[in-house]
Amino acid sequence: MHVLVATVVHHPQDARILHRQIRSLLDAGHTVTYAAPFRARGVTPWPEVIAVDLPRARGRRRLAALRAARSVLAEHAAEADLLLVHDPELLMALPGRRPVTVWDVHDDLAAALPAKEWVPLPLRRPLGPLVRVLERAAERRVRLLLAEEGYRDRFAGDHPVVPNTTVVPEAPARPPGTDRVVYLGRLSTERGAAELVATGRLLRARGVSLEVVGPADPPVRALLRQAQREDSIRWYGFLPNDQALRLISGATAGLCLPPDSGLRRHEPPTRVVEYMAHGIPVVTTPDPATRALVSDQPQGPCGTVVPFGDPEAAAAAVLRLRGDGRLRSAYARAGHAIARARFHWPSQAEVFVRTLEEWARSPRPQQSPTFVRRERGESGGAVRPELPRQAGPRSRSSLPRG
Repeated sequence: MHVLVATVVHHPQDARILHRQIRSLLDAGHTVTYAAPFRARGVTPWPEVIAVDLPRARGRRRLAALRAARSVLAEHAAEADLLLVHDPELLMALPGRRPVTVWDVHDDLAAALPAKEWVPLPLRRPLGPLVRVLERAAERRVRLLLAEEGYRDRFAGDHPVVPNTTVVPEAPARPPGTDRVVYLGRLSTERGAAELVATGRLLRARGVSLEVVGPADPPVRALLRQAQREDSIRWYGFLPNDQALRLISGATAGLCLPPDSGLRRHEPPTRVVEYMAHGIPVVTTPDPATRALVSDQPQGPCGTVVPFGDPEAAAAAVLRLRGDGRLRSAYARAGHAIARARFHWPSQAEVFVRTLEEWARSPRPQQSPTFVRRERGESGGAVRPELPRQAGPRSRSSLPRG
C-alpha cells in the first residue's frame, strides 16, 4: 500500500503523525509519501519516506499553502492507494481525482476558535457553528479517524477511534529525581501557561528547576521569554518527540495545570500519559478525565491533584514529592503500569494500519460496508477487517520535492 500523508499546519515531526502513524505504516512494509512544511520548519525528512515540501499555513497566511497543497496532492494522488490528511483546511484542497481519502481528526477547531488570535474577534464565535456544518459535510466525502471518543458527537456517522497514545517502554529509563520538574506540550493560556510560570518561580526559589518543552501560542510567548530571562523556567521550544521524552525522563514530576475553562475533556491530555509512561509522577488540576486517571485506578494513584489556579498548591505538591522518595517511587510504578496496560501505542498501531489497509481497497464512505450511519437508525460499529497482502517497499528519497 502506498499512503500519501499531508499537513500544512502541524510540525513535520508531530508525534502522532510521524512518530506513531507514519512509523507504523513503514514498519508494516508500506510506502509513505509525506507532504509537509519541511523547509519552513528547518526539518530534514526521514530517509524512509518520499518527502514533498509544502509551505506552512500560519495565522492568516494560509491561502498560498493551500494552493500549493492542492497542486501537490493532485500530482501525487495518482501514485497513492490512500490519502491521509491531518488538517481540516486541506479538505478544501482535495483534488477531484484522488484515492480513498481519510481525515485524521485530532483537533477540535470549532472549540478552539475563541482562542485563535489570527481569527478576527467578531468572527470567532459565529464561525463555530459553520465549522460544525463543514465537518458534517466532510464526512460524506472522506473517511474519518477520530483521536478521542469525545469527538463522536461532532459527526453523524460512526467512525473508528485511534487514541493519541504513546510508546510505553518496558521500564522507565530513570527513576524520578529531586531537582527538576517538566512540562511537555503546546503552551497557551487555555493550557495554563501563566500558572506554569508562576509555579516555576515558586519552585526556583526552593532549588527546583522547571524545564518546559513545546511550542507556544503568540499571546504567551512574551510571558515565557520573561520567565526564561529571570531563570524561572528553561524553555526549549519544540523538540521531536523522541528527544523530548529523553529530556523529561527522570524528572521529579510532570506538570499539567490548565485553569478551569468550564469545558470538560473526554480523555486526559497526552502529556499526562507520556509522564506516566516514563515513570514521572503527575501534578495536575482536577479536570475529571485527568483526575480519574491519576487518582482512581486499580494500580493506585500516580500523582497529585491540586486546585485550579493555585500555583502555591502545585509547588507544594512538587516539594512533597522531592522530600518523599517512597511516594515518588510508588507514583512512578503505578503510572507506568497504568500506561503500559491502557495506552501502549503498538496495540493501537495494529488497528490503525489494518483500518487503512481495509479502506484502501473499499468503496467510498457513503457505500461503505464497514460503517453505517446513525441517522438511518441502524447499529454502527467497526467490522474487524481482514488483513490484505502487504505491498513491498518502493523507491524512496530523503530530499523534499515539489
